[in-house]
Amino acid sequence: MLKDQDRIFNNLYGMFDRSLAGARKRGHWDRTAGLMAMGRDKIIQEVKDSGLRGRGGAGFPTGLKWSFMPKESDGRPAYLVVNADESEPGTCKDREIMRHDPHTLVEGCLVASFAMGAHVCYIYLRGEYIREREALQIAIDEAHDAGLIGKNACGTGFDFDCYLHHGAGAYICGEETALLESLEGKKGMPRLKPPFPAGVGLYGCPTTVNNVESIAVVPTILRRGSDWFAGIGRPNNTGTKVFAISGHVEAPCVVEEGMSITLNELLDRHCGGVRGGWKNLKAVIPGGASVPLLPASLCDGAIMDFDWLRDQKSGLGTAAVIVMDQSTDVIKAIWRLSKFYKHESCGQCTPCREGTGWMMRVMDRLVSGDAEPEEIDMLLDVTYQVEGHTICALGDAAAWPIQGLIRHFRDEIEDRIMAKKTGRMSAVAAE
Repeated sequence: MLKDQDRIFNNLYGMFDRSLAGARKRGHWDRTAGLMAMGRDKIIQEVKDSGLRGRGGAGFPTGLKWSFMPKESDGRPAYLVVNADESEPGTCKDREIMRHDPHTLVEGCLVASFAMGAHVCYIYLRGEYIREREALQIAIDEAHDAGLIGKNACGTGFDFDCYLHHGAGAYICGEETALLESLEGKKGMPRLKPPFPAGVGLYGCPTTVNNVESIAVVPTILRRGSDWFAGIGRPNNTGTKVFAISGHVEAPCVVEEGMSITLNELLDRHCGGVRGGWKNLKAVIPGGASVPLLPASLCDGAIMDFDWLRDQKSGLGTAAVIVMDQSTDVIKAIWRLSKFYKHESCGQCTPCREGTGWMMRVMDRLVSGDAEPEEIDMLLDVTYQVEGHTICALGDAAAWPIQGLIRHFRDEIEDRIMAKKTGRMSAVAAE
């Protein structure tokens, strides 16, 4: 279990003052100029040594991503863009950071931008996040008035400005290149890569896009040292992580814990356990709606980190843990996600544009049992034709939940089809 003194976000529940004075009391904005005095190369090396991996879902090493930015400017400005478009179903961790601990993000933006030679940062907020924008804007204004950002930020001679931008509630804009298109005022549709944003990003300039949590933890890592952060969790899966647990638990919550905590401890310690006891567990989606679910048989002793979950053909994703007990119609639950991805596809790539709708319509029939058994393998085959064949990962996100369902609950799908054919209505989904 993570010790209280190791928590980075000590106002996650909004119990304390979120103002600049309150943030300073909790250790933020402490010797920020000294952190920047380390220099760009040392900051990036410390982030690399800490083992921090992107907290937005992909888990790409953050320090490595920063190192792709040009060392010397060719005359173009550089930008940091913070992805606060938290639209993954089940995910609500960044919301709590921005609402209750906004100064962690503002300070992180300053330090990260300095490390990449970016004088301007844009925070792209999900369209529905109104209160979060208000809290962040107040924090930015407070930091500006105190001389912490703006001209000569923290007295370092480095000029830095931070701006907020609201999206319009489109899931696709959580993909970094679609986010950049939207930020430029265009329709949110992913760009082909290469060129990557570090070379040609926002307004054609070098840009790094990072998740809220990835940026907000950086000043604390630099203050306490990379060894401290690297000492939490398993190798290659280090540091603290904000988990958002929802669904059939006694007390759903958002909590900061150490990476590599077991699912049992996470649910029992912070959520009062599974509703009806551990034996009542049916499945868990461990990392937000886009990752394949795990059946109860794999959940006992499950390790909540990138590598263990990848080995189980799932993923940590955004660490949004969705718990389903035995009362869940798991086929209908995955159908609902299929409907979501069909609705949110931008339509640019044919496999995703056509495939998401096709998969949803087959799932319609699987839910009611009005399908043939051979359609299960046909559906699985189509998911593999969509996965990996699109510009962005939305095609993968639409395919993976269905693959997880068929991998672990094929017998339940077959039973429902057979029940419909024989009139055994008890096994057929409720309308």
